[in-house]
Amino acid sequence: MPLAAPVSLRLSSRLRPSPAGAGAAPPSPQDHAQALARGLTVPLTPGNRVELLQDGPSTYEAMFEAIAAARHHVNLESYILEADGPGEEFARRLIDRAAAGVCVNVLFDGFGSIRTPTRFFDRLRAGGVNVCEYNPLSRATNLLSRAFHLRDHRKLMVVDGRIGFIGGVNISSVYSSGSSPIAHRERDGGAAAVPGWRDTHVRVEGPIVTHFQRLFMRHWVRHSTIALHGAGYYPPLAAAGTQQVALAACDAGRRRNPFYRALLGAIDAAQHRVLLTTAYLVPTRRLMRSLVNAARRGVEVHLLLPGISDFWAPLAAGRSHYGRLLRAGVHLHERHDTLLHAKTCVIDGLWTTVGSSNLDWRSFLHNAEANLIVLDAGLAQEMERVYADDLARAEEIDRAAWARRGWRQRVAETIARRFEFFL
Repeated sequence: MPLAAPVSLRLSSRLRPSPAGAGAAPPSPQDHAQALARGLTVPLTPGNRVELLQDGPSTYEAMFEAIAAARHHVNLESYILEADGPGEEFARRLIDRAAAGVCVNVLFDGFGSIRTPTRFFDRLRAGGVNVCEYNPLSRATNLLSRAFHLRDHRKLMVVDGRIGFIGGVNISSVYSSGSSPIAHRERDGGAAAVPGWRDTHVRVEGPIVTHFQRLFMRHWVRHSTIALHGAGYYPPLAAAGTQQVALAACDAGRRRNPFYRALLGAIDAAQHRVLLTTAYLVPTRRLMRSLVNAARRGVEVHLLLPGISDFWAPLAAGRSHYGRLLRAGVHLHERHDTLLHAKTCVIDGLWTTVGSSNLDWRSFLHNAEANLIVLDAGLAQEMERVYADDLARAEEIDRAAWARRGWRQRVAETIARRFEFFL
């Protein structure tokens, strides 16, 4: 199926057609698609169907439906696996499938799930679920040791080797209301609103799910003493759609990061528009150079960023780079009405990614991450509509106003900037 030309957003006045390339004959969509995909270290896999899922409730609903239909196995990998809220429902459903003879395997990160009580995982084990803790804190008690910082930040699920899920959604009660604020009662009897979490996930069918499975199984083999065998983990997969996709993943502590390379290559090849969303912006010098150069050559570059965060340091460190980005012509937008946790990018209406990687040193160097990259105009158009909707709820950073920010904020930025390598 031929790729369509890059789509133009008309849903937001903030996104206008880019003048890039005016007066010159543009390359064909196929040629441009090849340029955007040139940074990939693995070939694109055709014949897939990718369904976009927004926020926690819709993501959990799709995952619950897949779990209920499981007949052979459920492989779940999550940075955060909480006992409350959706975690309780996941536990109930996973134990139910284990009781029905389905092999259920759960891999969670020791630091990400540090607040989850041991009895939660004991309950899973007692219910027949195989449980593995990635890099337990008991093995890396020194905060400054390299081992402590190597974490499994992936959010991945594979059901029967046929359906895959990937994105930014953890299994946590913070997602219970989606992007809407969560009302809770204060001690004085009044009510206050806690920001909901805005995130993005995808459901995938097709041959690429085999790559999801291999990724999970490699992690399981390295970190669990429980062996997983059988041809049922790798069923033959026919085409389920028309989308070309690739899985860009890295293990914790690896210097070579396929997603980082693919993202830089796509930004460098961009001709019209780069629409980036990230929960944590702590960019490397190379990423800054790509964003700045793209804006200076006439590409419309938008960064959708959190205005509030669950951790002050990455927010301050990211803001320390705003000045240079604004001077180059990059458009910066912050959402203050919700806690932005999505990690997505759309380039030129063709190249799309959804996954667990933030634009920070931690994702590029320290964490095990996984992102899906899709080369498809249809999904890109859907993602651009979502982006425009997010921008309508965001505040654009004004360059002149930003230059007048207070000294307290500047001090926080300076302090956080010194610890970027660990953020």
